[in-house]
Amino acid sequence: MGSKRRLRRMVIDGDVRLWSVHHRHPDCQEVLTVRREDGGTLRIVFRPGVGRFVPDGFLHSGQVADDRDGVLNLHLPGTVRQLLDAARAQGLDAPERGTSEADGWPLFDAVTGAGEA
Repeated sequence: MGSKRRLRRMVIDGDVRLWSVHHRHPDCQEVLTVRREDGGTLRIVFRPGVGRFVPDGFLHSGQVADDRDGVLNLHLPGTVRQLLDAARAQGLDAPERGTSEADGWPLFDAVTGAGEA
């Protein structure tokens, strides 16, 4: 990855993960890419929708938000760890080889507590 997609390193229970955040088109998607150091890749994708916001000139790079005042900054290691923990709790993770892609909004809801009474 080029300098715009600088890889950052995170260790979870001895397992090394490399991660980056980028914006892709069409449809203005914000993507958190997490790769096993020795294997596959998980892309957590945030697509805009009703009540769901991604950077489009209004939000900062890496920021995703909803209309219930939930906001996450995908450039923060703590946020990445929370999203990975939520993904793993839902049975999602980077495969041993290859690439998988997951909708980021259910993970956003799990991390921000959206929808809880």
